[in-house]
Amino acid sequence: MKNISKEFLAKQEEACKNPYNAYLFAKNIKGADVEKCQETACKDFKCAYWFARDIEGANIKYCQEAACKYPLYAYYFAKDIKGADIEKCQKATYKNPKWLKRFAEDISGADQKKYKIYSLL
Repeated sequence: MKNISKEFLAKQEEACKNPYNAYLFAKNIKGADVEKCQETACKDFKCAYWFARDIEGANIKYCQEAACKYPLYAYYFAKDIKGADIEKCQKATYKNPKWLKRFAEDISGADQKKYKIYSLL
């Protein structure tokens, strides 16, 4: 880590008390500790998706764990994030017929057999 002022570290610490603020800090503040901000941002599925989408150096697998706890963000994660695990994202949509269907229709690499099975449940 570079020689960073105590004031900067205090601002980052304050931002990292809230997932959305941690995401914004990493996105907008040069020199932010991406790993530290990501840890907090990924406590919220929406912020985890945004973090993976917008922050250079984000750990995609770590963000995916959080984002795929909610079918809507699992869908968008698979759609928008290069390197997403399509199977893992699709599995997260099984509990919601709307997103399960959209996933099967829109996402390249979606397992069509599993879509048919889970759409019948």
